[in-house]
Amino acid sequence: MATFDVGALRSRFPALSMTDGGRPIAFFDGPGGTQVPDTVIDAVSRYYRTSNANHGGSFATSRRSDAIVDEAHRAIADLVGAGPGDEVTFGQNMTTLTFHVSRSIGAALAPGDEIVVTGLDHQANVDPWLAIARDRGLVVRTWEPHLEDCTLELADLDALLGPRTRLVGFGWASNAVGTINPVAEIVRRAHAAGAWTYVDAVHAAPHLVLEVAATGTDFLACSVYKFFGPHVGALVIRGDVTSALPAYKVRPADHRFETGTGNFEGYAGTLAAVEYLADVGAAHGGAERGASRRERIVAGMTAIRAYEMELYRRLAAGLAGIDRLTLYGIADPAAFDRRTPTAALTIDGIPSPLVARRLGHEGIAVWDGDFYATGLVERLGLAAAGGLVRIGLTHYNTAAEVDRLLDALGRIAAGRPRPATGVPSPV
Repeated sequence: MATFDVGALRSRFPALSMTDGGRPIAFFDGPGGTQVPDTVIDAVSRYYRTSNANHGGSFATSRRSDAIVDEAHRAIADLVGAGPGDEVTFGQNMTTLTFHVSRSIGAALAPGDEIVVTGLDHQANVDPWLAIARDRGLVVRTWEPHLEDCTLELADLDALLGPRTRLVGFGWASNAVGTINPVAEIVRRAHAAGAWTYVDAVHAAPHLVLEVAATGTDFLACSVYKFFGPHVGALVIRGDVTSALPAYKVRPADHRFETGTGNFEGYAGTLAAVEYLADVGAAHGGAERGASRRERIVAGMTAIRAYEMELYRRLAAGLAGIDRLTLYGIADPAAFDRRTPTAALTIDGIPSPLVARRLGHEGIAVWDGDFYATGLVERLGLAAAGGLVRIGLTHYNTAAEVDRLLDALGRIAAGRPRPATGVPSPV
């Protein structure tokens, strides 16, 4: 098995060399958007230099552009394990794509049909369904999470499924607290009830092997900027479902769900981001020589998962020793296979925005608030107090960065000042 060389991988990310107030920046903000490797930056730049043209021309730059765009679609199919005939659609981001395709899905439903959403999800997999339900006279039912560990119980889903259930929308993993859901089993139960499934894989994509064909999900959406690429969204629709949906598009467009001219330079970066993950599999994941891109991606994501969770165990152990700190979500180390390396916490008596600001002034990047998982943070009773502090580990983080973060959180919780650096303190 190849060694996971985090130093070699970090050298590919130019942003990781940045400093703030003389300190290296420690990026724990990945769930909001990751940094990108040099090959992604180069691919976007190279597109502008050599391939910048609109679609469908008979001249050289247009032919090159179309080849890049076509290969980017195939790369996403490889990334998510899509099957033959499955439709890959690019758009601005997961949220915009979901609002767009919800119109087609809603048109295929009848008044009184039912949609199931969860109280664990990002609002991008809730609000589009609420909106189309209002427009089409549909019924929305909510699968409530168990707040003690922020998980969804399958028995609770069974109680919501019925003869008029037509769609179940849920996340592969929670972007707020990191819970990984049993995707294949949820899909199986939804299909048994006659419903489609719409999976938000935005938070899962940088951490887990995705399997559209193996799980059988009908829709899977993700955003490339969450897995080391540019600001592009991708949606995969199962082939037989595609043909059942009306398309809202201009008549000449040859793609059913991509409206208008695409972000072709972003698609070039998307292709490079997927190739980067395949490179991880080849150099650090033990993929065999001659392995397919899909096989290299699986090897890379498997190696990333192992490294990240080793790092998360170090983080979780340190957080458990900080007084006044509460960690939300799955906290039992024996169940860490059911979570991503994403920690959501509060410190008693200190608003989360202030914790994040103090960390930011030490060159440590984290997010605070509800991260658009608004329903979950409201259910936890944390909205009025500023929500959560979210620490998102990625495979380019290090043990030294985790220790630095733990030291800073310990000082903040204990009310101790940070070391003097000549940088003004936060208000």
